Amino acid sequence: MTTENAPTASTETAAAVAEQGATVAPEKASSKKTASPNQGAPKSQKSAKGRKPKAPTSAKPKRTIPARKATKALKKATKVKAEGVRPGSKTAAVLALLRRAKGATLTEIMQATSWQPHSVRGFISGTLGKKMQLTVTSTKREDGARVYSIARGEA
Repeated sequence: MTTENAPTASTETAAAVAEQGATVAPEKASSKKTASPNQGAPKSQKSAKGRKPKAPTSAKPKRTIPARKATKALKKATKVKAEGVRPGSKTAAVLALLRRAKGATLTEIMQATSWQPHSVRGFISGTLGKKMQLTVTSTKREDGARVYSIARGEA
């Protein structure tokens, strides 16, 4: 049979088209958990397939295990070492700047440590103020620059 003699579907058979009805909201799905073909039944509805029956519980009494000994509490790591600050460290450099007679501005500390301004302020507040328990005073000069300093007699 050639393509010339073959009847086409559009000429001989008419497509069955239904009339369009009014749009209606779909029915609300039930709230029960049911098994879908891909997932299987929910855990609460699964049956115990292939499971061995439990042995009677009166066979052997359970052996008691002694409690573990309490471990020693870890010491808080925030305390400063007895030797003080390591020479040549950034902490030592900042302390040297702050112990000067005039103190040190934020920009001077930033240049000495290559830190960002928020890092310098966090270091002064956290490490120097809380961990090392040093009193850092902050004053504003006439030109508007903030100067930080530590009393010389303090650590």
